[in-house]
Amino acid sequence: MELSGKAAIVTGSSSGVGRATALMLARKGCAVLINYSRKREAADEVCEQVKALGVKSIAVRADVAKDAECRAMVDAALKTFGRLDVLVNNAGTTRFIPFDNLEEVKDEDWETIFGVNLRGPFQCARAARAALTESGGCVINVSSIAGYRPVGSSIPYGTSKAALNSLTAALARVMAPKVRVNGVAPGFIAGEWLQAGLGQAYDAAKQAWEKRAPLQRASEPDDVARVILALIEAGDLVTGQVLPVEGGALIAG
Repeated sequence: MELSGKAAIVTGSSSGVGRATALMLARKGCAVLINYSRKREAADEVCEQVKALGVKSIAVRADVAKDAECRAMVDAALKTFGRLDVLVNNAGTTRFIPFDNLEEVKDEDWETIFGVNLRGPFQCARAARAALTESGGCVINVSSIAGYRPVGSSIPYGTSKAALNSLTAALARVMAPKVRVNGVAPGFIAGEWLQAGLGQAYDAAKQAWEKRAPLQRASEPDDVARVILALIEAGDLVTGQVLPVEGGALIAG
């Protein structure tokens, strides 16, 4: 896909991988809707950075766990940009719970995590389906290697990402042939999200990851964003796939 003159929605784009993806899309000449749920100031800042690159941008608050807000966000993109070509379902949430502490997992953890990580991408894709079909666009779901093996912040998180991988394949079938649907599955991503979740254990966890991964480094948000762009730009015959971006950690012994 040639991105110049196109328009995208990137959910959860006030920071991290979402922010990096939005800025890379903008550098390619693509207008971008910046979505956030809590960090309005950060989202506004990214929006201004996108505009400074010479393309249109708006910041829209929407909780992707709520269907009506997903539909309103898509409507805002169409009203502002006149089209929609790319949907990047990046918004995610978790709670850090040791895997062996089963009693700590509450009903609200399942509801919140699945609401954002699984129901959100489904609802956004459903809301955007008609516009993406008209433009021959694509969807990228940001998953995790926690969807492939029992690692990560908690059992509900990993389970939500495994389900998201299945959803990616299902949507690829039903939205074809006009719309491609793929995913990326990062491993350890250096930055504020894991710093906040791991606290003082962050540095040790990052070092352990780098020691274990064959490529011996953790991902930065830009690393993941570049793979997202590759799937958008050069993946015309790729659909229903989830590409790991984890330095080879999945093949480590």
